[in-house]
Amino acid sequence: MHPPHNNHFAWMVPTFVVINIGLFALALYINDCPSHSTDCVAQDLLGGFAFQSLRENPLLGPSASTLQLMGALEVKKVVEEHEVWRLLSCSWLHAGVLHVLANMVSLLFVGIRLEEEFGFVRIGLLYIISGLGGSLLSALFIRTTISVGASGALFGLLGGMLSELLTNWTIYTNKVFENYTFLI
Repeated sequence: MHPPHNNHFAWMVPTFVVINIGLFALALYINDCPSHSTDCVAQDLLGGFAFQSLRENPLLGPSASTLQLMGALEVKKVVEEHEVWRLLSCSWLHAGVLHVLANMVSLLFVGIRLEEEFGFVRIGLLYIISGLGGSLLSALFIRTTISVGASGALFGLLGGMLSELLTNWTIYTNKVFENYTFLI
C-alpha cells in the first residue's frame, strides 16, 4: 500500500526557484562589482555580474550594501524605520551562489513532493508563513548584521514533510526508504 497522492501538478515550487535565482541575478546586476572595485571574482567571465571579493563575500555573491538596498532584514530598519516589508523580502534574497544553490536544491527536493501531494495553495502558504516566521526568529537573534535567505521557509516545508510522514506512518510499506528520503 502506498500513501495517497492527489497528483497535483507542481508549478509553484519551480516558479519560486526561478524567482529566487532571478533575484540573485538582479542583485549581482545592481551590485555591478567592476564599476566599484578592481578586486572582483570572475570579472573576465561574468562582466558586470562579477562577485564581490572573497574577503567581502566568501559565498560568491553581491555586497552587503546591495542586499540591504534590495530588502535584506535589518532589525534597526524594521523597528525604527517601520520597514516591515523586509520581514518578507529577505526570504527571497541570497548572499551568494553557494547559498542560493543549497537553498534551491533543497526547495526542489522537498517542495515539489509536497506540492504534488497537497497542492500549491497549502504549500505556498506554508512557505510564505514559514519564511516570515524564520525572519522573525532571525530578527530576535541577529541584531548587528543583515539576514537573507529562504532557510526559514525551507525549515517550514521540512516540518510539513515530517508532519505528513508521522501522520501517514501506518500506510507506508517501505518505512526505511521514507525515513531516508526525509533525512537527505
